[in-house]
Order: sequence, then C-alpha cells, then structure tokens
Amino acid sequence: MTVPQRPLVRSISSLAQRLRASEAVIIPTDTLPGLAVLPENAETIWMLKQRPADKPLILMGATVEALLEGVDPCCHDDAKTLATKHWPGAITLVLPARGPYVDYLNPGGSNIGCRIPACAITQNLLSISGPLATSSANPSGKPAATTAFEAAQLFPSLAQLGPQPWPTHSGQASTVLVWRDVGCWRVARRGAVMPEGIPTAE
Repeated sequence: MTVPQRPLVRSISSLAQRLRASEAVIIPTDTLPGLAVLPENAETIWMLKQRPADKPLILMGATVEALLEGVDPCCHDDAKTLATKHWPGAITLVLPARGPYVDYLNPGGSNIGCRIPACAITQNLLSISGPLATSSANPSGKPAATTAFEAAQLFPSLAQLGPQPWPTHSGQASTVLVWRDVGCWRVARRGAVMPEGIPTAE
C-alpha cells in the first residue's frame, strides 16, 4: 500500500532560496495551486508537466510595474486600467511583449500572460523573488491539483510555500483577456472572475 506523500512545507525565505537555486516550487494562488520558477528556468515547468513549450506560461508578480517591464508600451494604459480594478485577482492579461520574459515564457511568441494573485503569502514571496513563471500543478492533460495535498502526490519532491493550510481559493482557473487594440480585449477564457464594462470581442 502506497503511503500518501505529505506536502514538503517551507518558509518564504527557504522557497526564495530554492528558486534562486533554479528549483521549481509549489505556491498557492486565489485560483489553483501552481508550479513556479524564475523566468529563466521556465523549461523546468514544461519538463515537470511533460508539456510542449508551445503552451506559454503565466508571469506572476507582486506589482503592476514589475509585470509591465517586458510588455510593449502600446498597451500599458489599457493594462493599468484593468489592473487597477482587478489586480490582485483572478484575471490574466495577455499583452504584447518583447525581451527576455517573452523569450522564456512563450518562445517564438509575441505576448505574455500576466497577473497578480489575490493571495497574500504568494505576493510576499513574489516581492522577494521577483516575477515568476507559473502554471497549474498537474502533468499535461491531467486534472489540475486543487489542494496542497493533491499537488504533493503529483510532485512529491517539490517544496511548497508555507504556512499551511493555505487561504481558501476559488478552484477555478483565471479569466484570460487578450489585448487586441487600444481599448479592446478578446475573451480567451471565462474563469473565476469576469470584468464588466470593458469593450471585448469573443
């Protein structure tokens, strides 16, 4: 009989050290638990998930300014308008980008998904580590882990952010909005939150 794997819980400072050592870790968010690495180590997540690199990762950060560093200025005003209303929160903004972030998280692509999670302990980690490349905690094609325990069964060697238990989360993926042009967004995925009063095209 297989003994269930207990989560390997570590402090914020310990996880920050592991990230700097090029390790992947597991973090809570306001939607689902996530895998996280420093952006330059994004390939680690694709390897863990057994997922091709043509499926981009999400950039999570502690501040709007940190996330917009690698984003094309043409969409900054629109992004800041939505960020002011909905970040921290379960909305991912897919924005035109250039530079190392897009090269790491979306090789060969021209945009990156960004968000600030409404989870205080993960925000604290992000303020120390800087922005992180993230994805849901599951092998590709399998259901996403919804708890720290489930994530530990899928990735038993990865440290998890403490303290635990984690704050309550929605259990739903984030809503994804893709910037199309000034003042216009496309709804790529309806998720935990759907903003009102913005021009969108399905």
